[in-house]
Amino acid sequence: MKDQKSARAAGADSQRTRIVDIAEELGVSTATVSNVIHGKTKKISDETVRRVQELLEARSYIPSMAGILLAQNNSRIIGVVVNDHEKYESRALEDAFIASSLNALSAEIEKAGYFMMVKVTKLWDEIVRFASMWNLEGMVIIGFCEQDYKKLRESMHIPFVVYDGYFQEPGRICNLSIDNFDGGRQLGEYLKALGHQRALCISDNDICVDLERYQGFRAAFGERADFLQIPMAERERRLFYQEKLEWIRQYTAVFVVSDYYAVELMQFLQAQGIRIPEEMAIAGFDDCPICRMVYPPLTTIRQDGARRAQLAVSMLQELKAGNGEGSSITLPVTLVVRQSTGHEIRPDVKYT
Repeated sequence: MKDQKSARAAGADSQRTRIVDIAEELGVSTATVSNVIHGKTKKISDETVRRVQELLEARSYIPSMAGILLAQNNSRIIGVVVNDHEKYESRALEDAFIASSLNALSAEIEKAGYFMMVKVTKLWDEIVRFASMWNLEGMVIIGFCEQDYKKLRESMHIPFVVYDGYFQEPGRICNLSIDNFDGGRQLGEYLKALGHQRALCISDNDICVDLERYQGFRAAFGERADFLQIPMAERERRLFYQEKLEWIRQYTAVFVVSDYYAVELMQFLQAQGIRIPEEMAIAGFDDCPICRMVYPPLTTIRQDGARRAQLAVSMLQELKAGNGEGSSITLPVTLVVRQSTGHEIRPDVKYT
């Protein structure tokens, strides 16, 4: 079987048109053909360029992209690095927010004429090796902390942008974030307007982004908006919810700081016979596709992943040109109301 595969591979290689084949057929040098392929045609006549290009097309010549990029000393690769945080339980790329972000970045990176390469790691020094090994043109980094970003800035000279960095001062780092406080505020205001007297905010941590979401929520809802920190491991969360069930039931509205956790909680409560939204309203954050797939569909805060991806690529190009260091861009978010919080209609809210 192995010999058969080797034979097939050898056969494919033998049938592949080579630069030397094109050169011999046209009676030109291999250097001339190579220069046409790589766009170095200033010293070659228009007629020769035309003949080479026509024969390349006729012979379905497939260039070695690695060879072209090596010749140009330009990898055209944008690296996207995702923090393999413990809460993902070694499934970071399955997370709805991460997957949605990668999808948007892939489209924008390809549109700009680059290739995307993804790496998942917990260690900032692995990012440095990753950038060097592949001669990356730039990077988008998701989910690390301020100290990691600063170490990277000191260790690398290639441009990079950060998703949701939490900085006192961005320094020489370009940070693309969303208005987390306002997202929490919009949900708090909405749930309060529905008449809820007690609300709960749930997260697996009480710092940075999630803290801002809770602070915005409490600022709008008032002092009767409480906070509950849940375990990061899925099995531990389910046991935790079981232990806290009676305590959770005293609230009529729950804001969960991510859609994944919100859907998980909603399914747990439904399994306990609690009706959503009749007995408890549930809302999430991010507006991942899963929000429209569950029942009842999930009220959430929408962030514009496509717009952030556009900005990420354009800022990388700005940084490469020597502009944009130290910039921090905050994108707005939008409340999207669905059935998980009821059916009351407000003219200033987007309904889907």
